[in-house]
This record gives sequence, structure tokens and C-alpha cells, in this order.
Amino acid sequence: MTRLAATLSLVKFSHSVFALPFALMGAWLAAGGPPELVTLGWIVVCAVAARTAAMAFNRVVDRDIDADNPRTQGRELPSGALRVGYAKVLVLVSAAVFIGASFALNELAGRLSPVVLVVLLGYSYVKRFSSAAHFVLGLALGLAPLGAWIAVRGSFDGDLAPVLLLFLCVWTWVAGFDLIYACQDAAFDAERGLHSVPARIGVAGALRLSRALHVITVLALAGLALRANLGPIFWGSCALAAGLLYWEQSLVRADDLSRVDVAFFTINGWVGVALFLGLAVDMAAF
Repeated sequence: MTRLAATLSLVKFSHSVFALPFALMGAWLAAGGPPELVTLGWIVVCAVAARTAAMAFNRVVDRDIDADNPRTQGRELPSGALRVGYAKVLVLVSAAVFIGASFALNELAGRLSPVVLVVLLGYSYVKRFSSAAHFVLGLALGLAPLGAWIAVRGSFDGDLAPVLLLFLCVWTWVAGFDLIYACQDAAFDAERGLHSVPARIGVAGALRLSRALHVITVLALAGLALRANLGPIFWGSCALAAGLLYWEQSLVRADDLSRVDVAFFTINGWVGVALFLGLAVDMAAF
């Protein structure tokens, strides 16, 4: 594996599809349609740089835990495919790019960028003392549409209800699917003394909570559609997203986690894409 391939694997670059569509949705809502091309470019840079910094930092902080967990022993740092020093530099460079790109957007975005980094990087430590880590991860990704709103507007003015409903949608969606993913490590987390909902209340309880959170996700989407006065195309994408979430939940059971990867990686990637395309096309058509 080349260093570039190992780096892209380290930060799961292909999974940028989880957060980026929601950042774009926030930008579209703030601008009332497509934002200026330059602004859009800087938003993409911010989203990718922030996620790269967060993922690389997580891998650095968790390298000893990953080395002990049979499921994660093959990751780039425990396996020696990449050096820890290299990953630390990647964190610093990505964080610097994020802050620089934020200031290129506007002063408020730049001033808030260190606060965003505290949330993104701080998430990696939460499971050492609290089972709320899943919700902190949801918060971290939920900041994407809020940040995009500020990137376009340069302030908190305007009707914030639609973007706040989008934040709620992302927060509960991410926390819900992270609960599913964490079920794989319930026994390991309990043995290692790490905090997670599956380790605390069991896999069955965690899956029930995940389903409840995804119900809130769908309700938040409906609220967004109503508050932003969106048309049938977006409603159709909401129905598609709801169907994908139902499918995701149907793939996993407390006694069968064999299809977690399909639920986590494949289906969730399509949720964000479907919603962004629905919003963009709907706003262009109506």
C-alpha cells in the first residue's frame, strides 16, 4: 500500500460523503439556492480538512486501543503502515487548512473555527469517561450545516429554524448509526473500561435507542420541509431517506451484527446524497 493510499484509508476519505452533503444543504438554505462558486469551494475545503483532522486525531489517540481490539488491529497505525509522527503532522496541517479556509470565507467563520476543532478533536476522548460519545459525534457532524450557514451569511441573521432542524436531523442520524456501529465492540468496551451505550445497556437496548433516534431524524426532516416551504421533490427525497433508514435498521439485530458494514457504510452514504440532491433540485424547480 502506498503512503497516499494508506493516508486516505487512515482518514476514511471516501466517507466524507457522510458530512459533506449536509454542509452543502446548509449552504443552499442560507443562500436560498446555489451559493457563489468561490464560497462553495471554500466550504468544501473546510469540510474535508476538518474531517481529515478529526479522523487522523482519532486514530492517533486511539492507536493503543485499536492495537488491542481484534477488529481494528489492522488499521494503519497499529499495523505500522503509517507512523504516528506522520499522522500528527497530518492533524496539524489539516487543522491549519481548516482555520485558514474559514477565515477566507468570513471573519465570523474564522473566529469560530477553533471552537469547532475543539468539538471535533475532543470527541476522541469522550468514550474514556462518558457513554455520550455517540451524541458528541452527532454534534460534531451536525455542526457542518450550521458552519455552512455562517460561511454563506457571515452572521446568524435570517430564519434559523430550517438549518437548526437540519442540525437536529444530522445529530440524531449520526448518533443513531454510530450506536449500531458501536454494537460490534460492546464486549471489548466493557472489558477495557471504555464507555459506550452498547457496553452500558446492552446491544438490544442500544439498537432500540438507535431506532428512536432515527424516528426523530425523519420527523426533523419533515419539520425542515414544512418550515422551509419545500416542494414535492424534497419530500420525495425525505421519503427515500426514511426508507433507507428503515432498511438500515432491519439489517441488524441483537443476535446478528453480520451486516453492520452494509448498514453503516453503504446505506448511510446514500442518505446524505439523496437529501442534498432532493433539496438542490427542489429549490431550483420551485
